[in-house]
Amino acid sequence: MKNTRIALVQMQSQLGMVEKNTDKILKYISRAAVDGVDIICFPEMSLQGYSRDRAKPTAVNIPGEITVLLGEAARRAGLTALVGLAEESGEEKPCITQLVVFPDGSWQKYRKTHLGKSELPNFTAGNHLPVFKAEKAVFGVEICWDLHFPEVTTVLSLKGAEIVFAPHASPVIVGDRRGIWMKYMAARAYDNSVFVAACNLVGSDGAGSQFCGGALVIDPKGNPLAESFDGAEGMLVADLDAGLINTVRMKRSKSMRDSFFLDSRRPDLYGPLVVKS
Repeated sequence: MKNTRIALVQMQSQLGMVEKNTDKILKYISRAAVDGVDIICFPEMSLQGYSRDRAKPTAVNIPGEITVLLGEAARRAGLTALVGLAEESGEEKPCITQLVVFPDGSWQKYRKTHLGKSELPNFTAGNHLPVFKAEKAVFGVEICWDLHFPEVTTVLSLKGAEIVFAPHASPVIVGDRRGIWMKYMAARAYDNSVFVAACNLVGSDGAGSQFCGGALVIDPKGNPLAESFDGAEGMLVADLDAGLINTVRMKRSKSMRDSFFLDSRRPDLYGPLVVKS
């Protein structure tokens, strides 16, 4: 990994207003370019606004117009952008997807693999846990509910992820967003020696839902590195020190304090993890 500057957007998305939300996404990408950002992440379903029962009518095809538009924006800005959206899946129900567009205009995607109980009737779950290679870092994506499953972060770390981006669409009614995130995201970062970078939708979606916002970066030791929980739309920029990862991953540690814990795992003992009760 090389030193990497990331940006996390707390974005107010208007439900169903794809053109308006897209314009806002493009403006943030341009702003991030001015700030020298390498990777920018937008919240879950920021393109259409988050809704369970109203996602399908505005779901987009990938590839399609959106990959061309965002690919051109990423190329102009010279950065990698992660944009949350509802994607046509080829099935009856759309997927919750994070589109990843690179500085050369190419794209890849991650489909949310772990759906909440309230999402199961309306969305199709993804079945792959990919990692993505940017110029300066390897990263993975976990969308909201995915983060509650420790195995996902472990798989991404074993595949080489140095950063895990965590786009959310968490409503106000959930409660203290920082307190909730720190309970489990610090553990994901520490146990797997990765940076964890989360962002959330914020404000009203214009259709009755209110999102609490929040942007947080946690370092590979489980410590908060940068944060914003002011309840307002905006962009948090953070510089990730590659030395924190490289010391562990390249086995430069001089004490157990900097061990890559996953090197000492015992897969032969973990059979129950793959048996669904």
